Amino acid sequence: MKIRSRMRALGGALAVVLAAAMLPTVASAGPSDKGCEKRNLKDIEQLLECVNGDDVYTHLEAFQAIADANDDNRASGTSGYDESADYVAGLLEDAGLTVERQVFSFITYQEVSSSLTIDGESIDTDSFSYSGSGSVTDGNVIAVDLDLGLGNTSSSGCEASDFDGLDFSGDNDIALMQRGTCAFGDKAANAQAAGAEGAIIFNQGNADGRFGLVGGTLGERDDITIPVVDATYETGEMLATGEHTVSLSVEAISETKDTENVIADLEGRNTDNVVMAGAHLDSVPEGPGINDNGTGSAAILSVALQLANNEKFTPQNTLRFAWWGAEESGLVGSDKYVFDPEFGLTQEEYDAIALYINFDMVGSPNFIYGVYDADQSTFEATANVPAGSAELEDLFEAYYSYNDIPYEDSEFSGRSDYQAFIDVGIPASGLFTGAEVVKTEEQEAIWGGIAGESFDQCYHQACDTIDNVSAEAVEVNVDAIGYAIFSLAASTEAVNGVEGIDISGPTVDTVELDGPQGTFAEGGGGLSPDHDHDHGDRD
Repeated sequence: MKIRSRMRALGGALAVVLAAAMLPTVASAGPSDKGCEKRNLKDIEQLLECVNGDDVYTHLEAFQAIADANDDNRASGTSGYDESADYVAGLLEDAGLTVERQVFSFITYQEVSSSLTIDGESIDTDSFSYSGSGSVTDGNVIAVDLDLGLGNTSSSGCEASDFDGLDFSGDNDIALMQRGTCAFGDKAANAQAAGAEGAIIFNQGNADGRFGLVGGTLGERDDITIPVVDATYETGEMLATGEHTVSLSVEAISETKDTENVIADLEGRNTDNVVMAGAHLDSVPEGPGINDNGTGSAAILSVALQLANNEKFTPQNTLRFAWWGAEESGLVGSDKYVFDPEFGLTQEEYDAIALYINFDMVGSPNFIYGVYDADQSTFEATANVPAGSAELEDLFEAYYSYNDIPYEDSEFSGRSDYQAFIDVGIPASGLFTGAEVVKTEEQEAIWGGIAGESFDQCYHQACDTIDNVSAEAVEVNVDAIGYAIFSLAASTEAVNGVEGIDISGPTVDTVELDGPQGTFAEGGGGLSPDHDHDHGDRD
C-alpha cells in the first residue's frame, strides 16, 4: 500500500526552560547500573537486568513535578506539556539519539454543557468532541438510512446520497444517524450540508459493546457548526420507531493552540527497516495524567535511554521512539505524523517503517495485563488489522508466558495512537492495563486488586497523580516493553519478512504461549466501548 508523497516540516524547539531545582537531574535518569553502559548486548536477559521500574518512576516524578508547577496538568497547548516535551527531548539528546521536535497547531475542545431531552425527559448524552455550539428546541427528528438489529452493517450518514429524498428545509431539523462504517465527522458534515440544524448519532447495536453512549470525536476539525450529541442504541431505536418531541443543545469552547511530537532515532545497521514505539505524552486538562499516559511515556523513555547509553550496542534495525502530542484531543499528533503531507512522513520514511507498538496506560492501579488482540482470539477487531500484527501480539505474550505472568486480550480497536498506522497497513500491537472499565471477580482472582472498581478510578481526573500508579504493573511492563523492543531491534522477520540477526535468551520461537488466561469479553479487555478519542468506524 502506498500513501501520497510527504514533505517533512521541521519543528523548532519550544522556548520553555525547566527550572533545574524542580526536576531530577539527567544523571539521576540514566542507567540504573553503570555496568549496563558497557554490556555487549546479545542476550535479552542482559538488557532486562538493566531495565527496571525505578528508572520509570524517576521520569514519573519529573512529570508530576512539572504538573505541580503548571496548574496540575500537562495537556497539549499548555506550559505543562511544553516542559514535559523539553524534559524528554533533553534526556534523549544527551544520550546521543537524533531528536526531531515536530511542532503543529491543533484545535482544542472543551464541553461546557450538553443536553438531550425526549418528551420533556432528560436523557444521558455527551457532545462529540469538536461539535458546534447551539441548540434545537422541539426538533423535527429525521432518520437517515438506519439499519437496526443485531448483526447490522449500518453506514448511516456516510454518503451525501443517504440524505437524498429527506426534507431538511425546516428551521429545527435533527438528523438521527447510527454509528457504523465511517468517521463520525463525515456523518456530521453530511448532515450539516443537507440542512440539519442538529444531529444525534446513536450507537450501532450490532454486537456486544455497541449499545451504550458513543463518547466519540468528530476529529480535529472546525467546519462543523451544528450541535452533535450521542445516544445509546436503545434511545436511537426509540427515536427511529415513534413520534417524539426532542430538544438538544451543546455549549463548547474551541481554540487553536500549538504543541509538538518528540521523535527520536537510534540508528541501526539497517536504516531501511525501522522499528517504532510510541506513547502519548499529553494529559487531559483535568489532571496531571501520570498513569494516562505518563506511564507509557516514561517506560519507552527508560528503554530508549538504556539502549542509547550502552556504548557497545548498535541495533540491527533502526529504532524510532515517539512521544505524541494532542492524543487527548483526538489522536492528533500521530494522525498528523502519518497523514499530513506538510508535516509528517515522506514516502521513503513510510516505506521504511516495519511496525509500530503502542503503550497507552501501562501502570493502572487496579491493573490487568492486556495485549491488543490482533489474532482476534477473543474480540472481533473493530479496526483494520494489518498482516504482522498477530506476530507482534505473540511477542508480548511470549514475555508474559516465559515469566508465568497471566495476561489477557484487549480489543484491537484503534482507539489510541496506533490507529493512524493501522489505517495505512503498518502492523501494530501494544500493551494496556485498563481504564474506566470495572474489574470482575474473576479478574481479581487472577491479578488481585479490587473487583467492582475501575481498573483506573482516576481515569481522566485530577487524582491521576503519581499515587495513581501500580509499581508492580510498571515493573512488569517496562520489562515487557524492553523485551519486545530489543527482540525487534534484532529481527522483524516474523512481522514483515526482513531478515535480521539471532539473539540469545527466551524468544517467541522458544516460548510456549500459555494464555490468554484471563480474558473476559465484557469491556473490551479494559477499554469501554464509549472510550474517548473514537473517530468512528474507518474503512
